[in-house]
Order: sequence, then structure tokens, then C-alpha cells
Amino acid sequence: MDFHFNNVWTALSEAFPDRPALICEGNTVTWSEFNDRAARLAGLFQSHKVTSGASVGLYMLNCNEYTEAHFGCFKSALCPVNVNYRYRSEELVYLLDNSDAQVVIYHASYAPRVKEIRESLPNIKLYIQVDDESGEPLLEGAIDYDDAIRSSAPVPFTPGKFEDRYMLYTGGTTGMPKGVMYDNGALAHWLSIGGVTSRGLAPPSSVDDLIEAARAITAMDKVHRSLPACPQMHGTGMWIGTMVALNCGGTVVTQRTSHLDADALIQCVIDNQVTDLTIVGDAFARPILAALDAAQDAGTPYDLSRVGQIASSGVMWSSEIKEGLLRHHDMILNDIMGSTEGSMGGSISTRDGAAKTAKFMVADYVKVLNEDDEPVKPGSGEMGMVATAGIVPRGYYKDEEKSARTFRVVNGIRYSFPGDYATVEADGSITLLGRGSQCINTGGEKVFTEEVEEAIKRHVDVEDCLVVGLPDERLGNRVVAVYSQKAHTAAIGEDGLREHVRTQLASYKAPRQSILVDVVQRAPNGKADYKWAKATAEMHR
Repeated sequence: MDFHFNNVWTALSEAFPDRPALICEGNTVTWSEFNDRAARLAGLFQSHKVTSGASVGLYMLNCNEYTEAHFGCFKSALCPVNVNYRYRSEELVYLLDNSDAQVVIYHASYAPRVKEIRESLPNIKLYIQVDDESGEPLLEGAIDYDDAIRSSAPVPFTPGKFEDRYMLYTGGTTGMPKGVMYDNGALAHWLSIGGVTSRGLAPPSSVDDLIEAARAITAMDKVHRSLPACPQMHGTGMWIGTMVALNCGGTVVTQRTSHLDADALIQCVIDNQVTDLTIVGDAFARPILAALDAAQDAGTPYDLSRVGQIASSGVMWSSEIKEGLLRHHDMILNDIMGSTEGSMGGSISTRDGAAKTAKFMVADYVKVLNEDDEPVKPGSGEMGMVATAGIVPRGYYKDEEKSARTFRVVNGIRYSFPGDYATVEADGSITLLGRGSQCINTGGEKVFTEEVEEAIKRHVDVEDCLVVGLPDERLGNRVVAVYSQKAHTAAIGEDGLREHVRTQLASYKAPRQSILVDVVQRAPNGKADYKWAKATAEMHR
């Protein structure tokens, strides 16, 4: 197949040269400029003899340059690698070394950290610093990003190979991050299908088909204007929020920020006529809903008329919050069940029908298999592990043992087992229980933390919550809730929280201990920080 991000984006730059491709805080890059700047960046890589197939670490907040760097890598048969900007020195050195990075592109504000770790990274050939108005001077030996773009000669187009390695690092819940490998062409095709079918068109089977679909989307006045509110350094922000839109010739709008300001986000959506907003579950949706409610109560409601869809993946998005958002605007809420290791299905909510939290319709390539690798019978109540054959990664970079456990062949079909457990309902839908790594065995019973968290967050006065297990002499482990309350609400207390959960779940799932904190800590992509929650719980034993 001729799919490859370089092939797709180059063809689209020729089809829509003057259309905005990237917008960040008033700085617009057209598709023609996008292609040219990426070609010049590729020329810079070549002039510094960066080895074909090597990795390029991207240590930046959301911005135009983050996406341009991807395109430059794709033009050079290099692999862009997402670097979590919250990492400390040890984690940064591990990731850049493990990924075989030869280039680091970083925002100027991170220059002090880069300076700190340089001596530990002998294989880096090139440091490129992106000005972010922080005032940090150019690091000695580094190259200014914009100067490099202006002075480098653009490389001519060379078609990318379908099997070129693309890799996204995922932190998981324990241990050091792992690189999940895909064929570049397979991922480019998969995300093209997602973008085209979201506009009601047939899936493309070639780049030519995709260009025709992009022209049809233009004729329908349904061109994607996408804003990834979550970090592009994670799969939800890069794949759903960025690549899906770009693969259809759309525009990607970004904000260069490390924290969520719901009012600023909504205003950015309005100012840039965003049609597709990407978030990560309740961690983003709750503040957005609160800002919408406050504006409406003040008599100055926000105009969301251009927004057609809000998509989320990776974290629970509760039905109550979805219903609240739909009160403000009639749109599609697309709750996608997936992970870095594979896509599994989704749940659609509209004003005509809001889906139940954690209940998903799965694609025909998804199975729920029991311990004997047999399909779970619908309506049986049996728990199984979710397996997806849709787009299966090659494996984990430099980790054959974990690859063999996660990506397995069952009855002649290769599946990805990301670690999610679920039950299958009588109608064929599945109810997601949570990750096995966060399952608490208490008194011989299995308790999935996300199920308890959802029940706790249904309390009208609860702001956020994480649930962990702590050792218990009698039970083996006990369920502990670390939660925060909304401002100016009466204290709920341990007994009150426990009784609230018991109205929804079996008694053994109710927390035996509850710890009230000012703020429940989460990662910048909205995902749960269970390490912090467990440490907090242990402090209150």
C-alpha cells in the first residue's frame, strides 16, 4: 500500500496549498508552508548525518513545531518520539537512550534540564531549541529552530515506506516507559479511515482515494478544524486530535500550555471555529462543563455552534458529565475505548441518547476472552480480557518478553491484549471494568478501581477521586479512596462516602478508608496518577 504520513501529508499540501494546516496562538502555517518547513527540517537532519531509522525526541508542549517535527521526521525515515515534559532527569535519559534518539527538539524553557542531562546522552548528534518566549538563552552547541528552518535546503520528496517504524512511548502505571511500535503506513491508513468515516464517507484504500475524500469533505463544508486540548505527547492528543484531522486535509489548532484553563480553551475553540475537540475524560470534561455552566448563569453563554464533536479516550468519561455538556450544545460525544496498544470500540452520546458510563459497542475485530482464550458468552456475567485485532502493534521496542505477553496469536489471529477487563452484555456491548494492574483483591473478591471511582464521583459534592489498595491483615488488601470535594460543600466523611458507594455497588467494593485532599493529582493528559494516590494513602495508614 502507498500509505505513509509523508505520502499523505505531501499529497494534501499539493491539493490544498493555501489552507491553514496549523494554528498556534495566532501563528498560522499553511499546508504549503507545512510541507516546505518539514522538508527543510529533513534537510537539517541529513546535513548532520542523522542515521536513517533513528529517533528524534520531541520535548515540547503543544505547538506548531511539535507537528512540523513529525512531518520532518517522516520525510527522513526517522521516528519521532514523544517526550513527557513532566519527566525528571533519570526518566528523560532512559527514554532518549532507550529509543536510540540522535536528535532532541525542545522548548527553550526546558533548556536547563537538557543541559543537565547532555553528558549522559553521548549518542545525540543535534540539539534544536524552539523559542517559547521564556527568555531562556540558546543552549551552547544547540541550533535555533527557526534559524535552522530558514537556512536549511529542503529535501526533494521521496515516498515513505509502509513499514517505516513509528513509535509512541507509553508510561503505563509501573516501571519505565515503553515504546509501542507500529508500521508507519498502517497507522496512517487507520487514522485516515477514522477521519473520513467521521464525515460519512467510505474508507479510503489508497492515497488517491484519500485526496478525493478530502475534496468531498471540502465540498460538504465539513473540513476538520481540530483542537487537541490534551497533550500531543500522548496518543489521544497526537492521533485523535492531530493526525486524524491532518490526514483529511484539515487544520489543527493548539495552545502552548501545560495546564487546563477551561475558559481559555473554550474561547480558543470559538475564536478558531473549531469543529472537533479532543479531551481525556472527566479530568477535562468536568472543568469545561463548570465553565459553561458559570458562563450561562452569568448571562454570557459561550457560542459552541461550530463544534460538531468532542472525542475522548483513555480515561473514564461519566454519563452525568456528558449529559451536562449536551445541555449546552447538540453535538456528538465520542467516547473511544482504546490505548497506545490498540483501538477497541466506542460509545456515542447525543441529545437523542446518552450512553451509560463504561459501556461500549465494540468493533467486529474485538473479542473478550476468558482465561482459556475462549470468547465470553454475552449476558453470562463472566469477566474476560479485551483483545483487539484491528491495528496491532509490531511490539514493544527492545522488549521481546513483554511483547510476547501483550501481542498474542489466538486461533490464527494476532491480537493485542492491552490489559483491560470487561463483561459482555446480552446485546453484544461490553462494560469496561478497568485495568488488571489496578485490580484490588480484597477478601477473595476482585474490585476494579475505576468502577469504585465512578460511583464515588456520582456524589454531588465530590470533585475527583482515585482508588487504590493497601495491605490488610484480614482482607489481604483493603479499598482506599483518595478524593477531593467541590468548593463550599459540607464534609462528606468516611461513613458518608462509604454509604454512598453501597447504594450503587456491592458492600465489599465500598472504601474502608477515605482520605480527603485539596486536589487529586493527575498526569497532564488527565490520566490517573496512582503512584501519587498510593503514596498519599500510605501516609494516612
